[in-house]
Amino acid sequence: MLAKKKSEVNISYLKNLIRSIHNYPKQGVVYRDITTLIKDKDAFHLLIDMIIENTNNDDIDVIVGIEARGFIIGSAIAYKMKKGFVPIRKKNKLPYKTIHEDYELEYGIDTLEIHTDSIILGQKILLIDDLLATGGTTIAAAKLINKLGGDIKIISYIIELLELNGRKLLTEYCHDIRSLIQY
Repeated sequence: MLAKKKSEVNISYLKNLIRSIHNYPKQGVVYRDITTLIKDKDAFHLLIDMIIENTNNDDIDVIVGIEARGFIIGSAIAYKMKKGFVPIRKKNKLPYKTIHEDYELEYGIDTLEIHTDSIILGQKILLIDDLLATGGTTIAAAKLINKLGGDIKIISYIIELLELNGRKLLTEYCHDIRSLIQY
């Protein structure tokens, strides 16, 4: 009971450090800005520790982070877990041979890419991003990982926007979807 109470206090502490920006990037949207959380050294350490604490290190071979905030969190997690880190980037940002996956945005189509040699067949993956909204970006990333033969064990987020129900679309790619903070 005490551990649960401490966890709730820690989550509340982290949540209070997230800046909410109304009507950005467009009218009616509340943007959840984690830069105010990660600039705080104690909060950043707590965030990384909480994500790792909730992950079985033996079940993960490599951390994959989605551009851009997934890089920040994912590489810190990879360092502490003593794992490698693989970036999934926007189109034309990676210098070697890539595969790509298009995904829909509210205002058009975007593309994610991954190096063709970044994942070994059967590697167990922890996929990281900062926010789960509709799930479109994560689905594109999951498709890339699957094309390379990776096995997504956990998808982890700092924030999940519950009203957008993005989680339900991800169960085809992974059944273990985690988020620390929900709005």
